[in-house]
Amino acid sequence: MILNRGSETFDSPRKVKTWDKLRQLIEELGTMELKPAVQEEMVRSVQELNVFQGSDAKLISLARKKMNGILRVLEKEMNVVPKNEYRLRWLALGMSVFGVPMGVVFGLILENMAFLGIGLPIGLTLGIAIGNSMDQRAAQEGRQLKFER
Repeated sequence: MILNRGSETFDSPRKVKTWDKLRQLIEELGTMELKPAVQEEMVRSVQELNVFQGSDAKLISLARKKMNGILRVLEKEMNVVPKNEYRLRWLALGMSVFGVPMGVVFGLILENMAFLGIGLPIGLTLGIAIGNSMDQRAAQEGRQLKFER
């Protein structure tokens, strides 16, 4: 699978970085044996990007959407994730699932809702710990890409 546009045509480093990330993902997936659903999504995405005629900003936005779509199908069909995927996912979940309720409990116990914010860093820490352990397990089982979002 070849992307027709080179990263040197973009005017900002952010656009170049996004395009290069997509290229890295496609190159890494090219070395793997993929299920048909993942192959179809990758081919469809690359073809859409190659024929896209809009501005660079819209192309990069589309490239991000296509990269996320490929990663979603890859996780759904093959249970393979990029590096640090679970850490990023559980960071937010930890803050909302553990942090906010803990903050409410601290606020009610201390009779001052200003302590609501104490739970957020606790939840953040728990979320990162859970996510890191899941990432390590995925790496040990060979379900982790070398690619990082």
